[in-house]
Amino acid sequence: MAKHDLDPNYLDPNYEPVVNRSGNHPFHEVLAARLQRRSVMKGTVGAALASLMGVTLVGCSSDDDDDAADSADSSGGSASAATELGFKAIPVSTANQVVVPEGYSAVPFLPWGTPITGAYPEFQADASNTGAEQEQQVGMHHDGLHFFPIDQKAGGNSSTEGLLVMNHEYINQDALHPNGATAAADNLGVRPEDEVRKEIAAHGVSVVHIKQDSNGTWDLVFGSPFNRRITGGTEMDIRGPLRGYCKLVTRFSPSATETRGTLNNCSMGPTPWGTYLAAEENWHGYFANSEVNPPREQTRHGVGSSSRYDWELAAGGADAYVRFDVTPGLGDPDTDYRNEANTYGYMVEIDPFTPEAKPQKRTALGRFGHEGVIFAPAVEGKPVVCYSGDDSRFEYIYKFVSSQPYSAATAGGYLLDEGTLYVARFNDDGTGEWLSLSLEDDDFAAKVTAANGSMVGDINFTGFADQADVLLNTRLAADIAGATPMDRPEWGAVDPNTGEVYFTLTNNSQRTEGQTDAANPIAENRTGHIIRWSEAGGDHAATSFDWDIFVFAGEQGTETVVDGEAVVTLDDDNIFNSPDGLWFDYNGRLWIQTDGSDAAPYQNNMMLAANPVTREIKRFFVGPVGCEVTGVVTTPDVKTMFVNIQHPEVDWPFGTEGDHPRDATVIVTRDDGGVVGA
Repeated sequence: MAKHDLDPNYLDPNYEPVVNRSGNHPFHEVLAARLQRRSVMKGTVGAALASLMGVTLVGCSSDDDDDAADSADSSGGSASAATELGFKAIPVSTANQVVVPEGYSAVPFLPWGTPITGAYPEFQADASNTGAEQEQQVGMHHDGLHFFPIDQKAGGNSSTEGLLVMNHEYINQDALHPNGATAAADNLGVRPEDEVRKEIAAHGVSVVHIKQDSNGTWDLVFGSPFNRRITGGTEMDIRGPLRGYCKLVTRFSPSATETRGTLNNCSMGPTPWGTYLAAEENWHGYFANSEVNPPREQTRHGVGSSSRYDWELAAGGADAYVRFDVTPGLGDPDTDYRNEANTYGYMVEIDPFTPEAKPQKRTALGRFGHEGVIFAPAVEGKPVVCYSGDDSRFEYIYKFVSSQPYSAATAGGYLLDEGTLYVARFNDDGTGEWLSLSLEDDDFAAKVTAANGSMVGDINFTGFADQADVLLNTRLAADIAGATPMDRPEWGAVDPNTGEVYFTLTNNSQRTEGQTDAANPIAENRTGHIIRWSEAGGDHAATSFDWDIFVFAGEQGTETVVDGEAVVTLDDDNIFNSPDGLWFDYNGRLWIQTDGSDAAPYQNNMMLAANPVTREIKRFFVGPVGCEVTGVVTTPDVKTMFVNIQHPEVDWPFGTEGDHPRDATVIVTRDDGGVVGA
């Protein structure tokens, strides 16, 4: 039997052991301190909304009544026509199909196994494709994605042809193989080599050249040189401060300048210069270290004595697989793979328009469980600024500010190799600070000195050797800086109209009864919320900000109570839990995707649209049984939307036999050819 039969956590992409025991001021305490009166929630599940920073949180009902106008006034402006939600909200669903509003169509596209390159090997319904064939097919468990217009490099914005680039987060071993995975314990202590090769190939990124015909139908451009697979075995360069660093030396790269593969790619981020950044999130579970006292750069992330898929036990002992055993050998680091895990945990830059270019791991953006990255609008002559969440309970939100200014004529990935990495602290009064993680910053350097020789959480802190060591141990550095632990910060989005930054805080089931307070009245908070902030002076490179809560998720009857008065009640049109995916379309609508409980009242996971000014929210899309709805983008004209369906529980649109359900992208369009969501 497969390992996940022994421990179901191995199949959970959101399974991260809580490894932050730094004791930093928890976010729920910060939020409670800001409330003037106790917030009250009606209903048995969910969370109360609150008035923060003097901004009343209202307008979550999709009813067309006077409340919408009132909410526009209280939030400082009226909703523009571009962000109005012109569709009728759909109900929750338990159907094994995609549901969209009346007047819209949804068509599945590019399922797992679609041949896109090489010999274009056809997908076999019994999942009998080989590892070599999977390397030429779309990977498994679709996640973050982006559409690059085919003429983007020339300054164009085609909405009928482009490169669709998507992440493949993890795998379902039972579905990937004809009869599930072969466990090492049942096979003389080894796993079949081709099974391991196929599993590694099903991870990574797909670049797919697609084009719309005159009838509006999208299809793969067969034979395009842009079609490409990047997998868990693709050779990559290490860039930034950790390039050449001693703790990244491996047998594969004694110079510590290269590595192989990218894994557990969840969200992503398109750069201002037209490339794609894939996030490495729960990479810790792929490695095994059997030593009693692993190094801090592994323990602070949860690397354990066994790996999720036992790739290190592949028959034949090929170098491509033994690298997942990071137990130190008897020789020097260049004789084994004790440092292999140190080459993961980064944002990986891929140029979809240059298929021959090696992906680049951008280490200046920090090493942690990156959910994704979101760029502030690039301004000529100003630094490049981007944000990233560390998707684990009680982890942090980070910001990178480049050292060199942006120039549209010369911009490239080099801008991400030098700069300052900050971590967020949310203060009780609605202000916040970006805390520098640079040893050249006097405040951070003083904190490092003061912590030297003490316990930081479970780690006996012995200092940082240099700035490269800080970035290798980004989480530990953030602990020492005094960042605010958050409830699983996941996707981010920047409002194109206001510049405000939004982040989903998906949930935190680890909160105990003793931690409940006015802002968090329910133990084991499983519904989550969305936070947002405005940078000081409208400058995304600023070191201070003002924050509030955009919305808390919850069930029917969840009330927002401000100064003793209920200002909004969630209803059937907009209940949701565990917000995860987040994206602003080109007209300024905010799209919210969920990865939560599929029990009543929420049922199947969904996507909602929100007006950021009025906080009107409507349910737009519901996925099939057992899936996560994750990843969304439109063409520049906002008339074609691409949405990813990950890990559907059973077969849904493709008619495959047995236990081999297929992840897929869904194309959503309006039947009248209009703007999606309008």
